[in-house]
Amino acid sequence: MKRARALSGGLTFAAVASLALACTSAAGTAARHGPVGPVPAGLERFYGQSLSWGACSSFAKTPHDQKTYADSSLQCAYLTVPLDYANPSGRSIKIGLLRRPASDPAHRIGSLVINPGGPGASGMSNAASLTEVITNNDLGRRFDFVGFDPRGVGSSEPQVVCRTAAERDRERLMDLNVDTSPQGVAKTETQEKADDEGCVRGAGKDVLANIGTRDVVRDMDVMRSALGDEKLTYLGYSYGTRIGTSYAEAFPKNVRAMILDGAVDPAQDTATQLVDQGRGFQQAFEAFAASCATRTDCALGSDKSQAVAKFQALVRPLINQPVGVSDGRKLSYTDATIGTVQALYVPDFWAVLNHGLHELTQHRGDTLIRLADNYYGRAPNGTYSTEMDVFQSVLCVDNPPIKDRNVARDVDAQYRKVAPFLDTGEPPSPALDNCAFWPVPSTSRPHRPQTPGLPVVMVISTTHDPATPYQAGVNLAHDLNARLLTFESTQHTAFLQGNNCVDHAGISYLTSLTLPAEGTRCQPSS
Repeated sequence: MKRARALSGGLTFAAVASLALACTSAAGTAARHGPVGPVPAGLERFYGQSLSWGACSSFAKTPHDQKTYADSSLQCAYLTVPLDYANPSGRSIKIGLLRRPASDPAHRIGSLVINPGGPGASGMSNAASLTEVITNNDLGRRFDFVGFDPRGVGSSEPQVVCRTAAERDRERLMDLNVDTSPQGVAKTETQEKADDEGCVRGAGKDVLANIGTRDVVRDMDVMRSALGDEKLTYLGYSYGTRIGTSYAEAFPKNVRAMILDGAVDPAQDTATQLVDQGRGFQQAFEAFAASCATRTDCALGSDKSQAVAKFQALVRPLINQPVGVSDGRKLSYTDATIGTVQALYVPDFWAVLNHGLHELTQHRGDTLIRLADNYYGRAPNGTYSTEMDVFQSVLCVDNPPIKDRNVARDVDAQYRKVAPFLDTGEPPSPALDNCAFWPVPSTSRPHRPQTPGLPVVMVISTTHDPATPYQAGVNLAHDLNARLLTFESTQHTAFLQGNNCVDHAGISYLTSLTLPAEGTRCQPSS
């Protein structure tokens, strides 16, 4: 459910020129005001807190962020929230915020809060990278563009860190879940348990128990008040749609506007979501293969019907013999398939994937491992973001685990059937994943959202989205009584990615609350 990111580790754009910030809070000052909107009992000091905005450089946690956060038009601050909302007088934690203030203060609407998904992706990093996109449209002119790092992520404190960089590199070479023999299953489950123990050591059970979406939406309502907004305007991508949906359930009357792009259906259980996602990636692989077949240099050949077999022939030998990479590492089977999956998120990466598969025919793995690095959040200097550690932590807290090995085997069999390009050729595995051994209970269950009092919000769903299938968006729009916009393309998410039809509809809605007509469908730009 991750959003696709550029190979440098983010949706990167050139830094924008410094903008006049008249009539907004100056960097280094605090915007002081009391609580805005309704305040749950016992949380007055959090809802009424002042935010001290300043330069963002000290908030950067990755090499990519060090570049983008240097933009002088950006401001950063910490939001203080309770670790456990059931005990607001107990331990407090800090949520990192980044904003690019509205360039037209006289016509400012409020804050537009963004979450890019994951779970575990940095909203601060994403907002910083999108500043050039929104600078010259009404979003940049009329909204403070605000990204936040959910609890455990990036600049927020404490971080959730479960493994060292060296441990992650080693684990990527282990090809877990490939060997489905009893010995292989035991090896996989031993490593899953070790990862869980690392999360406990690195974060503590109290943090892990309160890391899920249930708590993130409470943080977001505190943020709404601290930002000075009576109602929330929100843009959520992929897993960010689950945050948005959960916020709408908890605070339906606090929503002004909401775009949910690349929807997660909260009514689906983990197994159904996984199989549907596998089906989506198979469709994206087939679209890649069809496009590739028109090229004279296609690594999978000119017959798209043979693409799965040719791909398997390229990647399966890596199970026993990884290939070298120029930085001294080895490309494993897992990394080759993860790199392929990363490239299938958007067609812009398909040429890169073809190049990587050509390299593999020459026993080189540089391009595919860079794609896998991008998925895992590994920077060129060998450090990792917190994204994958938070990813596993949130999913384990948000969803009831599968603890029956027969069910696990059935799910794996279904996944191989719907996504044959990822089939190792081994029997389905009964191995349990790390959520089966997670040290704290889950805090949510699959359900259809109930949102009485919610205004009509907007859902964007892409017909051949590999990570969050189209029907999930249709279902979510129905359950929220939302307006559905359909984008007819093969990619993950669509808004602010250059399609004029999608962008015009979304910007008009966020600024003027004018929804697109029922049944609106957008085509890819020519």
